[in-house]
Amino acid sequence: MAENLRSTRVRASELVGRNWLNTGEKQLSLEDLRGKIVILDFWTFCCMNCLHVLDELRPLEEEFSDILVTVGVHSPKFEHEADPDALAAAVDRYDITHPVLDDPNLTTWSAYTARAWPTLVVVDPEGYVVAHLSGEGHVQGLISLVRELAEEHEAKGTLHRGNGPYVPRPKPQGVFAFPGKAARLPESLGGGYLVTDTARHRLVQVEEDLQTEISRIGGVQKGWADGDREAARFNEPQGFALVPEHLREQLGYDVLVADSVNHRLRAVSLASGEVKTVAGNGEQRLTSSDNARSADPNFIATGADPLTVALSSPWDIVWSSSASLFLVAMAGTHQIFSFDPLTGQLAVFAGTGAEGLKDGAADEAWFAQTSGLAEAADGSVWAADSETSALRRIVFEDGAVRVETAIGIGLFDFGFVDGTIEEARMQHCLGVTALPDGSVAVADTYNGAIRRFDPASGELTTLARGLAEPSDVLVETTDEGARLIVVESNAHELTRVAIPEHVQKVNEGASQTARPATRLTGGTLNFESRFTAPAGQKLDTRWGDPTQLKISSTPEDFILEGAGTSQGLTRSLVLNPEIEEAVLHITARAASCDGEPGGEIPDHAACHLYQQDWGIPVVVTGSEDDESDLVLDLRGVN
Repeated sequence: MAENLRSTRVRASELVGRNWLNTGEKQLSLEDLRGKIVILDFWTFCCMNCLHVLDELRPLEEEFSDILVTVGVHSPKFEHEADPDALAAAVDRYDITHPVLDDPNLTTWSAYTARAWPTLVVVDPEGYVVAHLSGEGHVQGLISLVRELAEEHEAKGTLHRGNGPYVPRPKPQGVFAFPGKAARLPESLGGGYLVTDTARHRLVQVEEDLQTEISRIGGVQKGWADGDREAARFNEPQGFALVPEHLREQLGYDVLVADSVNHRLRAVSLASGEVKTVAGNGEQRLTSSDNARSADPNFIATGADPLTVALSSPWDIVWSSSASLFLVAMAGTHQIFSFDPLTGQLAVFAGTGAEGLKDGAADEAWFAQTSGLAEAADGSVWAADSETSALRRIVFEDGAVRVETAIGIGLFDFGFVDGTIEEARMQHCLGVTALPDGSVAVADTYNGAIRRFDPASGELTTLARGLAEPSDVLVETTDEGARLIVVESNAHELTRVAIPEHVQKVNEGASQTARPATRLTGGTLNFESRFTAPAGQKLDTRWGDPTQLKISSTPEDFILEGAGTSQGLTRSLVLNPEIEEAVLHITARAASCDGEPGGEIPDHAACHLYQQDWGIPVVVTGSEDDESDLVLDLRGVN
């Protein structure tokens, strides 16, 4: 792909948006960036894959700080993400250290023909596009490309070294900085509340007033280190679960923490402050494999050392009394994992890894960036699926596990509507808790609200609104009755909220993402995913075709022929003429090993599995002017 773009010399489009962040209020243009190698990172702050790319780019930005400028182009999916204050908070939350263009109308997104979040576009020092890539995992290829461009333009005299346009923003002050989750601690563990102080990379225990600090574990600098409360380091810890009382002495720890950016589970003893890693090798799951030919996203060997297993952005944890296991919301792979603390066994508990909303048996269900878990009184587990704005339920019955949807429609539908299951809408919900009456409270994050779903009536109502991106909610029982404690992430505080006897009815409309649907002619759609192995690697053809496509749709009958999984990166799909709007779910995979093209793959060569997932909204127009061929690029760049 990079070779093709460089040979055709495509001039980069101007960067057009509402405003710039991280530039000291200066409005930038492409001309201001002339002489630098520029990476345009098209992202949206709800997107887990985009957050992965932010972290992937950090070492690249550091190594080439004098010649490379990353520009984040924020092109929102959800309505809330178009709010400039919400974007500014996200830039602070994720410690973004490069300029960010606010592109609320997707003007620059469209000019660069982006189709998915994240998309990376590389512009050379003369202002020409030299690479256009979607998804994660491009860093090694980008390092090679940046070095090649630096050498070429140094020789031409068109490369300008020196500082870039980044100007840091002031940091939030107070007890917390973008807190993630919270839980009440029993008196045996010191009482008060434990909070993940996510943007400061630590755990904080506070008194009943929700502000006075009792103790802290971890430092304000991100990292990964086990040790005592001062030496330990986390990287954006999110959810956690208290260890059941009957297991604490045997295990030697009190809390299991989802250390999201470290892709690890951490065990914490609150009395001593000691932190140790109990699962995860620090690598992001599905980016590579020592045996890429046999890699299976749902396979974890029985008896595998949990410290050798790759995880992907664990976001929340709950102890399941029904399963006698910890369940982990593995947001990065759209799955629920289980962890047995006694044996260390990790397993995929539910979800195929496909991103979307599909109910059924646990091993057939689809999730979408699950970000909150809570156990109900009957032993079932509620799950907040953020990317489908859905409330899901994991049910244990007659030895089987199944997944149900209470509220939610799909990847691109959201809103702020109370009512029946058919009518109700939420917007990127992150937290959930069971209420004393058997109903459930949901942190409806992008609506700034706490919602209540009553399974008995099938009704969704609103308990509170006007909150600053609530990321978690829990119940506090007092002599006067129950009330809620809300983690207001963007307000950097915990807030008490009464549970009103009568709730207000809300209908502010249902919406779909502003991302434009791909317009299809209809009839037959020819799909191709292009893949070029990164420099120093070659396709692993020793046992046949090392590539694979998995294609499905919502609704399922949109594809009459061509759905399913098979080898190869091309597919011809026959579309249902009776359906005009749908979502295509596409997963492309390729395996390559270290070795030069044309040569033999050395024994013991490291092999790599590349995978990219797309959820593409489409509309069938019947017009021959629209798409009958769809081409997307898998990872890899020369």
